[in-house]
Amino acid sequence: MADPDSRAGMAYITPEILEFVQKIHAPHDVHLQRAFDAPAAEGMPAIQVGPSEGKLLGLLLQISGARKVVELGTLAGYSAIWMARHLPPDGHLWTVEENPKHADVAQANLAAAGLTERVTVVEGEALAVLKVLERHGPFDAVFVDADKTSYDAYGRWAAKHLRPGGLLLADNAFCFKGLMGDTPEAAAVRRLHQETAAAFDSVCIPTPDGLLLGVKRGP
Repeated sequence: MADPDSRAGMAYITPEILEFVQKIHAPHDVHLQRAFDAPAAEGMPAIQVGPSEGKLLGLLLQISGARKVVELGTLAGYSAIWMARHLPPDGHLWTVEENPKHADVAQANLAAAGLTERVTVVEGEALAVLKVLERHGPFDAVFVDADKTSYDAYGRWAAKHLRPGGLLLADNAFCFKGLMGDTPEAAAVRRLHQETAAAFDSVCIPTPDGLLLGVKRGP
């Protein structure tokens, strides 16, 4: 059930509640903890998804039967570990990272987790890399968690290269509470929302940062 406050956007979550549910439903093992801690340890921005969001990504891939997945924005490989662990034995994740240091850290974390055969870290600017990855398509899922000014472009690429029934997932769909602002980032994220609704069956899951979910419609 919901009430007028929660429907209007009030969140009942507290730090204590969040810690409780994450420990139960999305616990870390040593490899997830290593990847989660890596940004702070390596002087990188600590902007990875939270544990519950990482688990959610993995479960969405699992229930959709995803085998071929693209991630835009690797950082230290934390979300890549969550997703790769929920792929079938013949599944593969291509994760794209522009920053060479971040790519190296992610590669080390993925190797420690035993996932180098299942995950390919592709270094380079995302839109250029995507042109190279097209030969592996069509894809079953695309997860977007990179620069917000290109969110609309990433969504268009996904709409073109996902199979019917494939998933488009985009983190930070609330644009850090600035979605209705007049910045280039906000405008691009709004376009992603609008264009996703036009080509996908879609919803914006009200996670703390907003997670856009689209299921590509058939031909």
